[in-house]
Amino acid sequence: MTELTGSRHHGRLRRIALAAQGLTQAQPFGRGLAGTRDAIKHLGYVQIDTISVVERAHHHVLYSRVPGFKPAMLNQLLAAGEIFEYWSHAAAFLPMADFRFSLPYKHAIKSGQVHWFRNRDEKLMGELMARIRSDGPLRSRDVDSGASKRAGWWDWKPAKKALEQLYMQGDLMVCDREGFQKVYDLAERVLPADVNTQMPTLEEFANHIVDQQLRCHGLVSLKGLTYLRRNAALRGAVKVLIEERVVHGSLQQVDTRGEVYFLPAGALERRLPRAADRLQILSPFDNSVIQRDRLKTLFDYDYQIECYVPAGKRQFGYFCLPLLYRDEFIGRMDCKAHRKTGELEIKSLHIESGEADESSVIASFVEALPSFCQFQQCSTVSLTRTCPDHLASPLRDAMERAGCLGRP
Repeated sequence: MTELTGSRHHGRLRRIALAAQGLTQAQPFGRGLAGTRDAIKHLGYVQIDTISVVERAHHHVLYSRVPGFKPAMLNQLLAAGEIFEYWSHAAAFLPMADFRFSLPYKHAIKSGQVHWFRNRDEKLMGELMARIRSDGPLRSRDVDSGASKRAGWWDWKPAKKALEQLYMQGDLMVCDREGFQKVYDLAERVLPADVNTQMPTLEEFANHIVDQQLRCHGLVSLKGLTYLRRNAALRGAVKVLIEERVVHGSLQQVDTRGEVYFLPAGALERRLPRAADRLQILSPFDNSVIQRDRLKTLFDYDYQIECYVPAGKRQFGYFCLPLLYRDEFIGRMDCKAHRKTGELEIKSLHIESGEADESSVIASFVEALPSFCQFQQCSTVSLTRTCPDHLASPLRDAMERAGCLGRP
């Protein structure tokens, strides 16, 4: 096993990881609708999230990788049967080509091996299936309780729970979205005719996970390969597969900072992908940062999303966005998009530049702002707090020169 020490070797692993994520090139997957489709295919999933203090996570992830991406493109791909919605480690858009690998979890839920809702109303589920079969697709709001405020999904009225149970066990699929509302139809009416619907074997599933994770992450750990998957048999099969590939020489393993990673043989000797000289504002749910332990080991970046932390205990802010400069995570930004007034409010900007030159970081941040602001449907920017303090004045000056600072 190779043991990597020193910043140069560690930087090589970082660059491999970021290139695999599509974050070292300006348009790694192409542009527009085709680029969006290919990005989802490469990444394996794009997490769906409800928080809208800035543009939602599934849009943000694709904005970061696909020039010309528009939120409506996801609905276009959904309607065309090129992607589908289901559960990855969370709610996600997935490539339709990977549909069969959603079947084991659906079967586990339907058979009662895994509970989505512990008590199922089979009669109501049957009535909903009959209604959709005869009347066509059903919107989630058609079975809404009408309550102005509920404590959470566990307070859904029985019909909504039944609808979600049918979706999670595979009888229904999302065929469209109206705003953020799901529209459900029978799975057989949503699936394209040429989709493989054969249940994968455990070995096929393990191969799929390993291949997909190596493709989109470049290097993987055993823990990361089965991130948030609680299937012990699957975890075991993945471990056996990794060990076999190491023995056969198709994978090599490296130890960096006490963590063992696996990557394709010869990957460390290949020419490194160039890291673009730019700053990228990423989503907290971006595929590159969602595995927080990996993020800490590879990038020395200790990140926690604080929207679930009590306000008085937050260190950086409600919904801080990670800042990637070249191949380093150099800070975070807590902001809110006021779409009615067209203002992007930066509540706090924390720069932890590390080895990067602060003036270059500031210039790249200001260069990234106009596009990000437009993506948020805003036209002006306000800045409240900068940390460290000595960067406040040069940052504000740079923003004013660029014409993107609306008000103090």
